[in-house]
Amino acid sequence: QVQLVESGGGLVQVGGSLRLSCAASGRTFSSSAMGWFRQAPGKEREFVAAISWNGRSTYYADSVKGRFTISRDNAKNTVYLQMNSLKPEDTAVYSCARSRGIYASQLRYEYNYWGQGTQVTVSS
Repeated sequence: QVQLVESGGGLVQVGGSLRLSCAASGRTFSSSAMGWFRQAPGKEREFVAAISWNGRSTYYADSVKGRFTISRDNAKNTVYLQMNSLKPEDTAVYSCARSRGIYASQLRYEYNYWGQGTQVTVSS
């Protein structure tokens, strides 16, 4: 059915930028909200950002608000996460997920498909 593949992760210095991409295969991408989550070593997975089915509404965790931007291109079945002013605490595996609904949500139980993740490391 639905497969999600993240890319764009890597090693950057403090204050640098990265742009993550999540390519989706399968139908109904344009009718589902999408989200980004991250998980650092020894910590639980946490919400980062979400976007509604049509891209008109977004929601961010307080820790990334003003620095990260989520967007989507339904024609390309792709969702993006632009990350600026990166901090060491942003280091984590970043995963994209597809929601069962159409509205942006921070709740993990709303998402039923998950990508494998891409590593982001911010060094000083």
